[in-house]
Amino acid sequence: MAKSNLLMITTLGLILTIVESMRFDLQSGHTKCISEDINSSAITVGRYNAVNPNEGFPLPDTHKINVRVTSPYGNNYHHGDQVDSGNFAFTAAEAGDYTTCFTALEHKPETTVAIEFEWKTGVAAKDWSKIAKKEKVEVMEIELKKLLDTVTSINEEMFHLRVREEEMQQLNQSTNSKMAGLSFLSIVVCLSVAGLQLWHLKSHFERKKLL
Repeated sequence: MAKSNLLMITTLGLILTIVESMRFDLQSGHTKCISEDINSSAITVGRYNAVNPNEGFPLPDTHKINVRVTSPYGNNYHHGDQVDSGNFAFTAAEAGDYTTCFTALEHKPETTVAIEFEWKTGVAAKDWSKIAKKEKVEVMEIELKKLLDTVTSINEEMFHLRVREEEMQQLNQSTNSKMAGLSFLSIVVCLSVAGLQLWHLKSHFERKKLL
């Protein structure tokens, strides 16, 4: 029974854990940015490396990259110049879109750099093996802790989405009000112009004694 419960908890933990892992190509002199919406006080960790095109040989200088991680307000959380690999870890000070930008160095002739990047946020960013050793807890207990953190993270994400939805609704209402006011103003202007044209035509015909 304990084994089946442990399996169920582990499966749920795997399903609810979100890890953004990718591989992409970058041309010399070009930049690619990746954004992640992170809640305030959430832990996030990232790891990146340029793929060596010639296994067994040193990585060529043409495959060095510049890396920068910034917050929604432009604060710098990580910066690497002419590196082939690296990692970063921090706790988000404010909620919003955090951006990681990769820039391949200028080189002639142009080369293509393959980059592997893994970005973990929230529950997935925690090192559960270290937590287990530090707190001296059993496997079952650490899985329960992991599941509890996952549920808490989902709850916080849902609250964050509700706040975003309310902000969007307020923005839509404000936009609709402005559009209604602009439409009314347009109608007033059109009617005014039409009235002036009628008055001008009437005056013209009266001077010509056509009316």
